[in-house]
Amino acid sequence: MTLHPAPRRSAFRIAAAFVSAIAGVTTLAACAGNERPTADLAAAQVNTIGVNSYLWRAALDAVSFAPLLQADSAGGVIVTDWYANPANPGERVKLTVSVLDTDLRADALRVAASRQVAQGGTWVEAPVQAATVQKLEDIILTKARELRREAIRG
Repeated sequence: MTLHPAPRRSAFRIAAAFVSAIAGVTTLAACAGNERPTADLAAAQVNTIGVNSYLWRAALDAVSFAPLLQADSAGGVIVTDWYANPANPGERVKLTVSVLDTDLRADALRVAASRQVAQGGTWVEAPVQAATVQKLEDIILTKARELRREAIRG
């Protein structure tokens, strides 16, 4: 007995028709009564990427000076590679930013930094001032709030 590909094609056509029908119903429902669906982009909870999108975008912007090793929007983790400021090539930093929640809150953000200094031709671990990490967190939070305000204004 030989199977013909026609049944697969017809299943595909049925699925395509079903998707089109659903899309049409959604479009017609949105147009009923000349009303357009509204979205509250300024809500504190914007999470189409798994974490708060304002915090995520602000964090990416804040660490854009360094090359990225990892950026996982679903898990909310950004890891940079080592970055040495051209003005101070004997020191380098590596950052990990974690967006922990879908809400735009200060406790939904965690920044960790590693610092190394060149000594005798090798890189040696050095302490990172807490104020440095706090300053980066403040920059990210301020930018996230600014992005939210811009969304409100449209």
